[in-house]
Amino acid sequence: MDLINKITNNSSAIDFEKLSNVDRPIEAANGLPNQCYTDDNYLKYEREKIFCDKWTVIGVGSSLPKSGDARPYNLLGIPLLIVRDREHQIRVFHNVCSHRGFKLVDKPCGLKNVIRCPYHSWAYDFSGRLIATPHVGGLNVHESEKFDKAKSNLKEVRSTVWMDMIFVNINSNEIDFEEYIQPLEQRWSKFINKEDQKLINYSNDFGYFNLEVNSNWKFAIENYCESYHLPTIHPELNKVSNINDHYHIQGLPNRFAGQGSKKYQTLTKEDKRFDTFKNWNKEQLQHSEYIALFPNVMIGLHIDHFYIFWLEPLATNKTREHMNMYYIGNESANGDELKELRKQNSKFWKDVMLEDISAIEGMQEGRGSPVYNGGNFSPVMDAPTHQFHKWVASNLSK
Repeated sequence: MDLINKITNNSSAIDFEKLSNVDRPIEAANGLPNQCYTDDNYLKYEREKIFCDKWTVIGVGSSLPKSGDARPYNLLGIPLLIVRDREHQIRVFHNVCSHRGFKLVDKPCGLKNVIRCPYHSWAYDFSGRLIATPHVGGLNVHESEKFDKAKSNLKEVRSTVWMDMIFVNINSNEIDFEEYIQPLEQRWSKFINKEDQKLINYSNDFGYFNLEVNSNWKFAIENYCESYHLPTIHPELNKVSNINDHYHIQGLPNRFAGQGSKKYQTLTKEDKRFDTFKNWNKEQLQHSEYIALFPNVMIGLHIDHFYIFWLEPLATNKTREHMNMYYIGNESANGDELKELRKQNSKFWKDVMLEDISAIEGMQEGRGSPVYNGGNFSPVMDAPTHQFHKWVASNLSK
């Protein structure tokens, strides 16, 4: 509470009582205060309590297909480096040389043998071990008794990969990822099991797009959690899958929330279809689920495809949204016969996400109102969104 009260907006501290109003029963609750969407000082605090304390998505493994592939990532000012090592495992390091703090990699690339600092040419292997220190003991003297290389390895970040998503826990203080993800895996066991998870393949042709939106990252999650906006924001989608066809998802423990549909139809084009998950519950063939796994990834699970829609917070009022598309088996994901169907599916989801931009940017603009109290929730329609607000508030106050 003391830390929260130190966050200021024009010298006016966030009222902790307003934040606690979020945790009331939904019919009496307010949403997060305006400062949670508009205050740069608040975002710094949120970086620590939300993005560094929790399991946070920073990319996908498919973007680094070969050993030596490397990608930098900036997590609200924290420079990180994602590398696929010699054993083909994803590893994440702080993207900073142990010598003088120079940023090691500034753009995606393929590394041949080492991670080499551009400043003084110190070099690290793909496990982060410092292996070369040119001239450290003087000209052409590359070793020194006064310098222990083993104490200057790269600082590795706790990380794991699940369903191609790269998760990091910067502060190394969250529960084991297997325990963290278990409630969602248990929920989805009626659709896919661990063997099915291995079947998903990234689409190399129509498998990615990104969008930059002028809004706080939280608005994308809030919007994704509910189907209440379908008639107004997605009128065409609402014609085939309207509010009455949707159901709420509230995962316990409080790590995910969202919605499901009972009206999903497998994709077809000229009698061509994608392969489907083999262990899908035969009584729920038309079900699809859209879950926000807190804090920053939204997942769409369908019997014939899977997507990851993850958020890169850029500033208090700016977010980059990354969409990655997957199919079951490589033929569905990359075969020529289904290329047009993949193109059609990618366009469909991009159009849906573009329609949402007006909603989340409109909410961002509205948070400039000094009389807005965080808003209210529909007891019937907004339960998953309220759950996300509670998750944020509870983690800020720990």
